[in-house]
Amino acid sequence: MSGSSRPPPADSPVPAASVGVGLKSDHVEALLADPGAVAWVEVHAENYMHDGGPRHHDLERVRRDFPLSVHGVGLSLGGAEDLDGAHLAQLAAVVDRYRPALVSEHLAWCGTTGAFLNDLLPVPYTEEALSLVARHVDQTQEALGRPILVENPSRYFAFRIGDMSETEFLTALTERTGCGLLLDVNNIVVSAVNLDFDPVGYLEALPLDTVGEIHLAGHAVRHVDGVELRIDDHGSAVSEAVLALYGRALASTGPRPTLIERDSNLPPWPELAAEASRVRDILATALGRD
Repeated sequence: MSGSSRPPPADSPVPAASVGVGLKSDHVEALLADPGAVAWVEVHAENYMHDGGPRHHDLERVRRDFPLSVHGVGLSLGGAEDLDGAHLAQLAAVVDRYRPALVSEHLAWCGTTGAFLNDLLPVPYTEEALSLVARHVDQTQEALGRPILVENPSRYFAFRIGDMSETEFLTALTERTGCGLLLDVNNIVVSAVNLDFDPVGYLEALPLDTVGEIHLAGHAVRHVDGVELRIDDHGSAVSEAVLALYGRALASTGPRPTLIERDSNLPPWPELAAEASRVRDILATALGRD
């Protein structure tokens, strides 16, 4: 199958009750040799904002057999300045080239005055920020010709100012723009520990009917001056706390495409495939398919 010369499927849907992984070059050959291990793959858009090279070669091969999600990390939807037109055009080119089933971005900002800060920085939850982010989401959706999913962030501090909660902000954003929500369960757990709030209450306050994709990941635990800090580093297996909250989420959302993110300390393919199998079992159990 993986060696077929047929063209990539156009807009192949991601099955709702399915598990995918972030595509890494180290795993391409193993993935193609083990196509039953996962149902779909996700890539970071910024890694494909050029014309050719090994990454495109690998993705073109994988795309023949696996539905695709494209996840952006650098559009800066929450930035105070206008969206970078060149970056948006490059994102549109990636989407046009690979025609993914899902496209997503972060509720964050990552640059200013032409400088890219290589981080996903928080947005204040004010009416002014909401209007700005909504305008940027509208602009992005118009450029791509499709709705996008916006991911809830991981947070390490809270602004003193604010007109609403994060869940109210995300709810209003989906209502104003028609975008969906990328529900990152790991980000909820990380933020809940760091900011001392109830993760279940947060989850239940989200517009869960708009969820189009779910992210699961591992995180690091650090202790700083006697205070526990969770760091969203995608460098370990999904934690038990995240898996438990994932089960709670599924009870409300029903089946949703679920991605395992692993961006550092990359494990051998069999280890990642085994983790995908475990998540698939949780998904099946939550949906009454024991």
